[in-house]
Amino acid sequence: MAHGYHQAEHLVKESFGNIYLKHHAPGLDPLFPDLSTQLFVPPSHLSRTQAASAATAAEDMFGAGAGRGQPLNNGQSGRGIQQLLYNFQQPHGSHQHGGPAQHHQQGVQPDPNAHNGGNPNLSHPQNYSALSNANPYNPVPMQNGHNTTPSGGQGAVMSEHWTKQLRLYKESERANIAMTDQNQPHYYARLKAAENKGIGLPAQASTPGQATSADGEDMRRPMAMEKVSKRQDWHNLDLSGQGLRNLSPSLFKYEFLRELYIASNKLTRLSPAIGRLRQLTHLDASHNEISELPPELGMCTYLRTLLVFNNRLRTLPYELGSLHLLEMLGVEGNMHFAPELRQEIVEKGTKSLITYLREHSPVPDPPPMREMHTIQEDVSANLERIKVLTWNVLCDKYATTQTYGYTPTAALDWEYRKDCIFQELRFRDADFVCLQEISTESFKEDFSPELAKHDYKGVQWPKTRAKTMSEKDALAVDGCAVFYKNSKFILLDKQVIEFASIAINRPDMKNQHDVFNRVMPKDNIAVICFFESRLTGARIILVNVHLTWDSALADVKAIQTGILMEHVTKLAEKYARWPAVKDKKLVTFSASRATDDESEAPPAIEPAPSQSYSTNTEIPLIVCGDFNSTEDSSVYELMSYGRVPPDHLELNNYQYGSFTRDGIEHPFSLRDAYQPLKGTPSQLPFTNYTPNFADVIDYLFYSTNTLEVVELMGPPDSEYLKRVPSFPNYHFPADHIQLMGDFVIKARKDPKKVVEPDFGSNDRGR
Repeated sequence: MAHGYHQAEHLVKESFGNIYLKHHAPGLDPLFPDLSTQLFVPPSHLSRTQAASAATAAEDMFGAGAGRGQPLNNGQSGRGIQQLLYNFQQPHGSHQHGGPAQHHQQGVQPDPNAHNGGNPNLSHPQNYSALSNANPYNPVPMQNGHNTTPSGGQGAVMSEHWTKQLRLYKESERANIAMTDQNQPHYYARLKAAENKGIGLPAQASTPGQATSADGEDMRRPMAMEKVSKRQDWHNLDLSGQGLRNLSPSLFKYEFLRELYIASNKLTRLSPAIGRLRQLTHLDASHNEISELPPELGMCTYLRTLLVFNNRLRTLPYELGSLHLLEMLGVEGNMHFAPELRQEIVEKGTKSLITYLREHSPVPDPPPMREMHTIQEDVSANLERIKVLTWNVLCDKYATTQTYGYTPTAALDWEYRKDCIFQELRFRDADFVCLQEISTESFKEDFSPELAKHDYKGVQWPKTRAKTMSEKDALAVDGCAVFYKNSKFILLDKQVIEFASIAINRPDMKNQHDVFNRVMPKDNIAVICFFESRLTGARIILVNVHLTWDSALADVKAIQTGILMEHVTKLAEKYARWPAVKDKKLVTFSASRATDDESEAPPAIEPAPSQSYSTNTEIPLIVCGDFNSTEDSSVYELMSYGRVPPDHLELNNYQYGSFTRDGIEHPFSLRDAYQPLKGTPSQLPFTNYTPNFADVIDYLFYSTNTLEVVELMGPPDSEYLKRVPSFPNYHFPADHIQLMGDFVIKARKDPKKVVEPDFGSNDRGR
C-alpha cells in the first residue's frame, strides 16, 4: 500500500491534466490476461490521503497491488476492465445523522419529475415477446443523416424529445469510434475531466431524484439517512471501450455509484445484480450485444438517463415502469426493437412509455405470507395470551402518484388498498389493532363497520389541526385508532395526548423559543387506552403513537416521547387505583349488523373479578406505533433504557425546560419486542420501505416485568424483495409493514400471608 501511495503522490506532480494509475494484473480475469486498472482524479484536489484512497479503491475491486504502476501516456492502455474515479469533494465538517423523514405532511406540492396515470390512447400488447417477428424498423434517412420516421416507414414530425435522442445517438457513435477504431478507451472519463476540475464542495447526504419544495421540505418522500460517517468522494465509473464480455461481480458492491459507463464493449447481458446499484442516475450500455434488459433494472428508480443505443433489444421488461424519474431512454439502433414501443418514444417520449409499462404491467404473483416465529416454547396454557398488531396504513390523501411515482395507479387506489388492509387484519385476527394515519372519515365509514363484523370496537382521534378546521375538512385529517376484541376486553378509559398543546402549557417550557419554533408546529398525537380482560380480570395499558416524520427534528421526537411517557406514568398511577368493574355484561353484535339486526348474546365465559395493582409499574404496558426513529436515536434509547441524559447529541443544542436540564426518564422496564430476532435470518430489514429509505422506525415495546413475548411476525420474503424497489405495491398496500407480537401476561405472585406460630395449648393441666 505504501508503494501505491508514493506512486500516486508522484503522479500528482505531473503537469498533464488527467492522472492515471495503471497496473497490469495477469490472470485476474481469464478473458483478459493483460488486465489494466485506471483511476482518474482531478490533480488539483488529490491530497496525500486521497491519493492513497484512490489506490485503495483499486485494490478493493481488483485485488492487492492495483493502482501501482506508471502513468499512462498518449492515451494508450492495456485491454480489460478499467475504472474511473472522479467527482472529488473536499473534506467537510462532521457528518450529522438525520432521522428518517417520515413522508406525510400537508400541502403536497406536485413533483415535476413524476407523472400521472397511463396513456389511454396506447393499446395494451398481449405479449411483447410476440413482437420479435415483426418487420424491423426501416428508417428513411433525412438530410442530416438521422433516422426520424416511426416503424413502418411512415413520415412523422420529430418531437423535441426524439430530436434530443438522435443527438445523443450521434454523440454515442462518435464515442464508440474513438474507443474502438482509435483505441481511446475511457472516452467518458476524458470527457468528464474538465468539468470535474475544481470540485471542492462538501459531500452531501442527498439522494438522487429527491424532490423538494421551495422551502427545502421533503416532498412527502422519506429522506435518505447515512448509516455511517464514512465519506464518499467518487460516484462515477467508466468501464467503456474495454472489450468486456462480462462485468466483474465486484462492481456491484459499489452501491453508491451515480453514473456508470459500460458502453462499447462486447456484453451480451446485464447481470441481475445491476439492481443493487440503486443510486444510479445515469447508465450507458450502448454499443454492446445485449438482447434483453434484466427486470432487476427496475430497482434503480433514480435513473434519469438510460442509454442502450446499438444493441439487440427487442422489447422491455414491465419492471422498467418503476423508473418514474427516467427522462431519456435511448433505444435508437436496436433494429428489431418492438415497433409499438419505439413509436411511443418517438411520438410521446420516454415518460409516456415508462407510464405505459407501469400501468399495464400484470399483477405479479404474491409473495409467501409472512411467517410467525416462535420466541418462547412450552408456555403454560393457564397464562392469558394477547396478540397486538401495529401498522401505519398510509392515509388515502397521501397515496398520490406525485409521491409514489413508481407504484401503479391501480395499486394506489384507496378501494384496492383498503381491501388489502382488511384482508390482512382478518387473517391476523389480533386482539388489539393499533393503526396510524387513519382519517376520521375512514374510521367511521370504512374501518369501524368492517371490523365490527369481526368482533372489533374502536376509538380514534385525529391530529390536533382538526380542531382548527370545519367539521367537513376535519374528517380528512388522519390520526391514530385502536381496535380491540369486544368479546375479550372491556375499555375502561381512553385518552389522547396532544404533544404541542401540552408542551406550550408546561410551566418549564411555555416561555422557551425552541418549544414555539420546533415542537408547537407539529400536531402529532398518541392514544392511550386502559383495558380489562373479561377472562382473567387482568388490566392492560395500550399506547398507540405517531411521532413527527422530519429527520431534522430528532430533538422534537425525543420531547414528544418524553411527554408521552410522562403522561403514561401519571395515568398508570391513576389506573392502579381504578375501582373494580362490577357489571361485565357482554353485548355482542352479529355479522348482520349492517342490516340493523342487533342481538344481545350471553357472554361466552364467566367474567373474572377485576385484578388490583399496588403501583403503576405492575400494570402490563404495551407502547407501539410509528416512531419515525432508528435504533441509534434518543427516542429508542429512552424507550429501551428508561433515560436520556440532558447532554445527548440530539438535545444539547436546545432548551426544553427540565427535559434538557435534568434529562428525560420513565419508570417502566420496556423492551423492543423484536429484539430476539436481531442478528438472525428472521431480523426485520425495515419497517418503512421506499427507494431512498429502508429501515426500522416502527416498534412494539412491552413491559418485561409483566409480559413475555411468545411469537413475532417475521419479515417479507427476501427473494420477493429483489425485484420490488419500494412499497406500496399490489401486495403491500402501505409504505410501512405491520408488526405483530403474541404475548402472555405473567403470573402474579400472591403476597405472602403472615402465619402466626402455634405454640400449643395453654391448658397443659388437662
